[in-house]
Amino acid sequence: MSTRHLDSLFQPKSVAVIGASGRAYSVGGTLWRNVRSGGFGGAIYPVNPKYKELDGRRCYARVDQLPEAPELAVICTPPATVVELMRQLAQRGTQAVVVITAGLSAEQKQAMLDIARPRLMRILGPNCVGLLAPHAGLNASFAHIPARPGQLAFISQSGALVTAMLDWAEARDIGFSHFVSLGEHADVDFGDMLDYLANDPQTRAILLYIESIDDARKFMSAARSAARNKPVIAVKAGRSEQGSRAAASHTGALAGSDEVYDAAIARAGMLRVDSLEQLFLAAEILTRFRAPIGDRVTILTNGGGAGVMAADACAAQGVPLATLGELVVRELDTVLPANWSHDNPVDIIGDAPAQRYVDALQVLARHPQPTGTLLFIQAPTAIVPSADIARAMVPVVLPPGRPPLPLVASWIGGPAVAEARQIFVNAGIACYDMPEQAVAAIGMLQRYAQNQAQLTQAPPAGAGTEAAPDVARVRAIVEQVLASGRDMLTEPEAKAVCEAYRIPVVATRTVPADAEAAAHEAARIGFPVVLKILSEDISHKSDVGGVALNLQDAADVRHAATSMLDRVRKVHPKARLEGFTVQQMVKLAKAQELIIGASIDRVFGPIILFGQGGVAVEVTKDSATALPPLNTPLARALIGRTRVARLLKGYRDVPPADEDAVVRTLEAVSQLLADIPELAELDINPLLVNHEGAIALDARVRVSAACPAGARHFAIQPYPSGLSETLEWDGRRITIRPVRPEDEPAHRAFIDALAPDDMRMRFFHSRPRLERTELARLVQIDYTREMAFIATADDASGTPQTLGVARAIADPDNVQAEFGIILRADLKGRGLGRLLLQRLITYQRAAGTQRLVATILAENEGMRALGRRLGFTEQPTPGDACTVQLSLALQSGNAARA
Repeated sequence: MSTRHLDSLFQPKSVAVIGASGRAYSVGGTLWRNVRSGGFGGAIYPVNPKYKELDGRRCYARVDQLPEAPELAVICTPPATVVELMRQLAQRGTQAVVVITAGLSAEQKQAMLDIARPRLMRILGPNCVGLLAPHAGLNASFAHIPARPGQLAFISQSGALVTAMLDWAEARDIGFSHFVSLGEHADVDFGDMLDYLANDPQTRAILLYIESIDDARKFMSAARSAARNKPVIAVKAGRSEQGSRAAASHTGALAGSDEVYDAAIARAGMLRVDSLEQLFLAAEILTRFRAPIGDRVTILTNGGGAGVMAADACAAQGVPLATLGELVVRELDTVLPANWSHDNPVDIIGDAPAQRYVDALQVLARHPQPTGTLLFIQAPTAIVPSADIARAMVPVVLPPGRPPLPLVASWIGGPAVAEARQIFVNAGIACYDMPEQAVAAIGMLQRYAQNQAQLTQAPPAGAGTEAAPDVARVRAIVEQVLASGRDMLTEPEAKAVCEAYRIPVVATRTVPADAEAAAHEAARIGFPVVLKILSEDISHKSDVGGVALNLQDAADVRHAATSMLDRVRKVHPKARLEGFTVQQMVKLAKAQELIIGASIDRVFGPIILFGQGGVAVEVTKDSATALPPLNTPLARALIGRTRVARLLKGYRDVPPADEDAVVRTLEAVSQLLADIPELAELDINPLLVNHEGAIALDARVRVSAACPAGARHFAIQPYPSGLSETLEWDGRRITIRPVRPEDEPAHRAFIDALAPDDMRMRFFHSRPRLERTELARLVQIDYTREMAFIATADDASGTPQTLGVARAIADPDNVQAEFGIILRADLKGRGLGRLLLQRLITYQRAAGTQRLVATILAENEGMRALGRRLGFTEQPTPGDACTVQLSLALQSGNAARA
């Protein structure tokens, strides 16, 4: 379930408080007083057999005595009573229940859910503080104070944090649209709340306090959908958790749960912050800053010291300062006194009148590329009131009929700048008390922009390598290993897996555990060589002295082999020794050692790790984690989140490394995770890379018959490339496939070429041109809940052109999907619309959607005729004579009628 009946939680017509009490300081008494005093306009019913009345209202002994079925019930009675109360409420027809009660057993919680689910009755809790919906006057909680009405929604798993946050927000005049304690989230969870709030007009930003996620794909789908509509900001508890665990790979030890949450939050287009204070700083900047964020900052101030402090804060936050070009400096010279700073920060001197601020700001506004985001800092002086400066600047920051300037402000001080600060706030300009806060907010905004860019990526399960991988070879190796009772691949087997996925590896030979055999094979390969112990019981060979490097001749190999066998038998006497591996010693000039790995996170499933490699990998801990599937932009973003990325760019006499080779390896690992469900852990360490390319010196792979990997376990639904089909139609060869982000230019050309009447038939009004953000949403879709099939064909130059599109968007419960079709004008009446709609029907039926529906203009005879031919029923739209509704049941029996 998802958003069904959540309106009954937040906008009910009636509320019953079960366990309401007259006792002071009791949960039931607090709840009853809060519901009564919140300003709720609907009916309120206390239920408690101990009272005949409460505060002048009749108190009911049982649920079945209530004069009507309460739309919302709040339960705060002992655990043993909850299941029976749920049964009674379900029989009455209650649609939503808040279970405050703590201490329910697993059996009681399951019984509660079993009663609720057949009736789609929603449950918040158990073990929660409750909820507050200030705009509805509803305070169904035992919080100590109410919430002010506002535009921020706060969703928390921690009950104690709910009350602390209310107190904190009250002191700062911060209001909320919704304030929700999820408790044990047996039913209503983060995914449900994100889906509900994404389309709530009273919510401009969503704030989350997360302790854990249960259903990763549901959460990611809802988060990605919500983050397209409005800012979603998260505090994730447990950042200090060690995260390390016993694992057969470095990846398993390095990719702790907090790093994976970081990767998931970023990939969903959300912003993660470290504290509750930062939560509100971020909400301020994300909802008020309406211009594209620059990658650099120019500081404009009337105080040199304030500018220096802001510059220091930028350095600490990793926010680069812009370098002012000669043209900018010359123009500033014409409007500023001779003793201005002539650099960034732009210090316009403390005696500046209001016009000097305006003039300097206008100069910087004319040069957005070099100056980037503007940080304005003003300290009060006796020369001119700060409020006058604010009034003069607002029209420049928000020019009528033009885009706003990318400006963040900090008015330093108290009463002297209070009016100026309020003028900026009233105008909708992001404003902070201190420069450090403003810089922190700009840093958040830059990270948010990067995360939003990741949100647009929808790569296929296998993002692709230069050549198709040999999947059959890998499957044969995995089957052989599992059949033998092993889970760890030998080094030669692991390298064979890499080779099959076009990852360059060092050729490796296997010999018995005999010094002479090792020396003989080394001579065949050619010196120098590397000798390694081969044992399925030894995962990290270097830990037991099982690796010898740079052996120059046969004598070196014999000595190393003999010493290695002695060491291993002493350190690991029970290890089964299969022999040695011998490989040529590879020396790439001026190379970096990297690690690329994969493992399975218990929440988010398959993950990919990249970082600095080598034997000290767990000491340096320079790594970053990403969720598959990866494509080239996502792989580059993963590399960029590490310190070693700067080394790969080159330095002094070290040329830039071949980053493309690293990207190809990351994409290959992503595809391997998608193709091979049995893959449990993978390490490629070290992956040597220099300006000439990359090569894997060692690889470690663990598999599991439980099949923890595979695309179906990805937290993000990959691009469904398997749904693509090429066929003959109307004498030409066309491809029908799901839309993807890369289709945006072709989709723009397709939309722009549509006749105004075609646009009106599809969108009910003619539009001159779709905004870029609207166009992006048409091609950057979440395949978990939306599908758009496009038909394409190559033009005379071989460039694919979009011919038509059929799109369906399912509700979060997948009960019904609303569809639409639009074709190029010259292709109408030739069967392409029917072809696309049939493909959509087949897909939605397989996805379990119960109904396919559309509201169309009554004059759209072509669409109405197509609907009739494909079995759609047609009904007039109630209250609208201009439109009709088409509907097609996709599932048989009760499912289609639900």
